[in-house]
Amino acid sequence: MKLTSMLAPYLPILTWGRTYNRGSLTNDLTAAVIVTIMLIPQSLAYAMLAGLPPQMGLYASILPITLYAIFGTSRSLAVGPVAVVSLLTAASISRIAAPGSEDYIFAAIALAFLSGVFLVAMGVFRLGFMANFLSHPVIAGFITASGLIIAASQLKAILGIQAEGHNLVQLAESLWAHRQDINWITALIGSLTTAFLFWVRKGLLPLLLTLGLTEPVAKIMAKTGPVAAIVATTALVWLLDLQNLGVKIVGAVPQGLPPLTMPKFSLDLWSSLLTSAVLISVIGFVESISVAQTLAAKKRQRIDPDQELIGLGAANIGAAFTSGFPVTGGFSRSVVNYDAGAETPAAGAYTAVGLIFASLFLTPLIFFLPKATLAATIIVAVLSLVDFKILGKAWRYSKADFTAVATTMAITLVVGVETGVIAGVLVSILIHLYKSSRPHIATVGQVPNSEHYRNVLRYDVITQPHILTIRVDESLYFANARFLEDHLLARATQQPQLRHVVLMCSAVNDIDMSALDSLEAVNKRLEDMGVSFHLSEVKGPVMDRLTGTEFLEQLTGDIFLSQKRAMDQLTPLT
Repeated sequence: MKLTSMLAPYLPILTWGRTYNRGSLTNDLTAAVIVTIMLIPQSLAYAMLAGLPPQMGLYASILPITLYAIFGTSRSLAVGPVAVVSLLTAASISRIAAPGSEDYIFAAIALAFLSGVFLVAMGVFRLGFMANFLSHPVIAGFITASGLIIAASQLKAILGIQAEGHNLVQLAESLWAHRQDINWITALIGSLTTAFLFWVRKGLLPLLLTLGLTEPVAKIMAKTGPVAAIVATTALVWLLDLQNLGVKIVGAVPQGLPPLTMPKFSLDLWSSLLTSAVLISVIGFVESISVAQTLAAKKRQRIDPDQELIGLGAANIGAAFTSGFPVTGGFSRSVVNYDAGAETPAAGAYTAVGLIFASLFLTPLIFFLPKATLAATIIVAVLSLVDFKILGKAWRYSKADFTAVATTMAITLVVGVETGVIAGVLVSILIHLYKSSRPHIATVGQVPNSEHYRNVLRYDVITQPHILTIRVDESLYFANARFLEDHLLARATQQPQLRHVVLMCSAVNDIDMSALDSLEAVNKRLEDMGVSFHLSEVKGPVMDRLTGTEFLEQLTGDIFLSQKRAMDQLTPLT
C-alpha cells in the first residue's frame, strides 16, 4: 500500500483504478465504441495529411492512447493524430525526405520519438511553464492560419489533381497551375461530401430530434455522420467502378497489428528534426492541456500539467515503437469522448481495442474509399478551428496582441507553419520586453478622506509640493531600470521645492541587480540635489532581497510599510 501511494502521482491509473466499478465500465465501453467509430476515418485522414500511408494513422491511435490512459491525468482526453500536428509533421520531414518514401516514414517515426523524449524530459524536470511562451493570441493566429493551409492542401484531393506547397501562396499557385487536370467526378464526390459533412454538424441533430429520437441517441447518431459519408462514397466507387475513371482511392491497407519499429538512431536525422520536435511537442502540449483542463473543470477534476507532459511523452514514444507518428490530445474526439460519458482513461484503452479490431478485420472494406472523402473530413474538421474574429477582438483590446496575431497569421500563411509559430513566439516576447521596458509610471496623491493613493491624472487627489510620490506598475529589471531612473531624475529637476521622493512599490514583485544599480544611482543623484529618497509598500520577497545590500545602507530616506505612513511622517517635516 505504501508503494502504491508513492507511485500514484506518477501512475494516475493507480488512483482512478481503485474506484473502478461496473458503472464506470459500462460508460467507458459506450464512449469507446463511439470514439472508435469517429477515430477510424480521422486517423486515416490525418495520416494522409501528414503524407504517410493511411494505416499509420490507425497505428498512431492504438498504443499511444493506451499509454496515456496509464500515465495521463485527464479522464476524458483522447490521444491520437490531430490536424495541426499532422501538418507540422509533413512540413518538417518533407524537407529531408520525399513523401511516401521509406526515409519519409522513418523520419516520421524518429520525429515521434524525439517529441516523446522531449515531452517526458519537460515533465520530469517540471518545465511545463515553457508552453507559456506561446500566448493565446499567437496560438489563435497560428491555428487559424494552419486551418486555412490544411484546408487548401486538401483541395487537390477534392479536385483530383496534383498540387504541392507548404504555405498558402505555394498551394494557390500549384492548384491554379493544375486547374486543367481537374477530375470532375472526383470533384463532385468531394464537394458533395464536404457539403454533407458541414450539414451534419448543425443540421442532422435537429432532424433526428424531430423524427422522435431521444437526445442522447440523436447526439450519438449525429457524430457518426462521417462514417455514413465513408460508407456511401465507398459503395458508390465500388458499384460504379469509378477508380477506372480517375477517382483516386485509398487502396490496399495492410491488415494486422501495428508492426514494432525501432526509431532510426542517426545524428544527422535527429539534428534535422530537433527544432521541429520541440515545436510539435510544445504546440501539441498547449492544445492538449487546454482541452484537458476545459473538460476536467466541468467535473471538478484536477489536471497535473507536468504529469500530462509525461503522459503525452509516453504516448509519442509508444507511437514511435509501433509505426506511428507524433500525436497529442485532440479537441473533437475528446469532446465526443466526454459527451459519450467516459468516466476514466480506461475508455481510451477500450478505444485502442476497437482500433485493433478495425486494423485486423475492417481495413479491406476501405479499399474503394475515395481520398476525396478523407480530404472532405479534414476540411470540415479544420475549418471549425478557423477564427477570424480573434483579429477584431485583439484590435479592440490590445494593439500589441493584434500585432502578435496578425504577424503569426501572415507569416504562417505566406512562409510556412514552422516559421510562423517561431515568428509568433519571438514577436510575443519582443512585445512583452518592449512593454515591460517602458512600464506605466504614475504620480500619485491621496484620495480625500481615505488612505488610498491614486494616479493624479485619473482622480482628484491631495498632493504636497515638497513630496513627489511615484508608483511604478512593473517589476524592476535590466530592461526598464534606466527608464525608471531617467523618469525619476527628470521629475525631480522639474520641482525646485522638492525635498522627498517616495517610490511606491506595491506593484513591484522583483528587483534585479541592474535595477538595484539604478536605484543606487537615483539615491546618489537625489542626495546631491538635497532630496531624500524613500520606498513604500515594499513586498516581503523584494525586501528580503534588498536586506543587507549597500543600497539600504546608503539610502538617504526610509522604507515605509504603507504610503499613508510615509505621508504622515514626511508631511510635518516639509
